[in-house]
Amino acid sequence: MEIILGGIKKAIILIFNLDEEVLGITILSIKVSGIATIFSVILGIVIGAFLALTKFPGRNILVALVNTGMGIPPVVVGLVITIFLWREGPFGFLGILYTPLAMIIAQALIATPIVAGITLAAIQHIPEKMKLQIKALGATKIHFLFFILREAKLSLLASAMAGFGGVISEVGASMMVGGNIKGYTKVLRTATVLETSKGNFEIAMALGVILFLLTFSINQILTAIQQRERSE
Repeated sequence: MEIILGGIKKAIILIFNLDEEVLGITILSIKVSGIATIFSVILGIVIGAFLALTKFPGRNILVALVNTGMGIPPVVVGLVITIFLWREGPFGFLGILYTPLAMIIAQALIATPIVAGITLAAIQHIPEKMKLQIKALGATKIHFLFFILREAKLSLLASAMAGFGGVISEVGASMMVGGNIKGYTKVLRTATVLETSKGNFEIAMALGVILFLLTFSINQILTAIQQRERSE
């Protein structure tokens, strides 16, 4: 209990003193996870909508892959990305392993199946009669897609929150492809693990509190938008 209370106290001190290192780690965490979430939302909605609205041979296999991807361990994604970006790997010539870009790629791949799966389920739950009515009114494919996504907007916001939650909290992939380099790829979650392994539980707890507050704040903003849309 003393460690928890000490960590909370330390977190308050670090926040109000605007500790330079913690501030840099926090900003990098927001930047990496934010960009990864944006890419995953775009790709996930496109993939989810495509699978929900089209029929073709092998579709069920792709749906199964998306559903599998929603629960795949991040460390497995990190391993695959590391192999591809390793100096002797297919994309080793890019030289982006142990960089923030590699972390963004890994996190985007983790979150995309989550967004795609929720989008797929949301669109499939829209009544078929509504879809037929939209088509009967002469809607073009673009207009049809716009109306469908608009109808599923609350679920799409939920998918964005789920995607962000999936990447802001994962550790394995970020450490494998980012290396947890101080001042370059060190983010809140990897810093927390590092401090814990060193036995600095108070600092680790403080970083954990800051990570919780950051995640809560961003999700609170998205929730407020979701609930406002629901009331309209």
